[in-house]
Amino acid sequence: MGKVYLTGAGPGDVELLTIKAHRVITQADVIIYDRLANPEILDMAKDGCEFVYVGKEDGKHTLPQDEINEVIYQNALKHNVVVRLKGGDPFVFGRGGEEGAYLHERDIKFEIIPGITSAVSVPAYAGIPVTHRGVAVSFRVVTGHESPNKKESQIPWENFKTDDTIVFLMGLHNLEKISSKLQEVGKPKDYPCAVISRGTTKDQSVVIGTLENIVQKAKGVPTPALIIVGHVVELREQLKWFEKN
Repeated sequence: MGKVYLTGAGPGDVELLTIKAHRVITQADVIIYDRLANPEILDMAKDGCEFVYVGKEDGKHTLPQDEINEVIYQNALKHNVVVRLKGGDPFVFGRGGEEGAYLHERDIKFEIIPGITSAVSVPAYAGIPVTHRGVAVSFRVVTGHESPNKKESQIPWENFKTDDTIVFLMGLHNLEKISSKLQEVGKPKDYPCAVISRGTTKDQSVVIGTLENIVQKAKGVPTPALIIVGHVVELREQLKWFEKN
């Protein structure tokens, strides 16, 4: 049996890939990769490496998660080095825990290689720190895309009333709901927020607004996109650097 490396590909900029991730990618016999992993990373693979695409996007999944788990397992039976390449970090809404548990139940060795999460790096490339002295001493990372099969939301909206910074991942299609819910629990309508599309890549775009107008301002913004809410957004004018390079 081989070993599976549940590997974070980082947020998009290929130079944000970790050294350890690069090493296992160059050694891989097969790479099972997601839609959000930069395709340039695949060019690092050795000759003869196999590639298996299991990407997901809103309303369109190549394979359901249980079948992806089985694909990883079956490849571990055939190959020595299996890289499961996942956008961002495997354990930040990446289903890496589920995949690791599936392998554990079948006595397959695996290793987690963390990736730089988009929750912190994408705002950084937009010039928005998730914490800042005198502005925000904490931040919360929330899924913006709950399963439509859930009867009740697991998101504790009431707890967000006093949060300094809130980062929503995969939430662009639910932006109107997010904006409304935050105002319902007490965030003022002029509370600052931003939508960052295709962060850390050459196609990055940033929309700045408030809870009241962000839905209108962000219309037509392409995915993937991250939503960040909080007064740290107001620091962008001082700290934006990526657009200037």
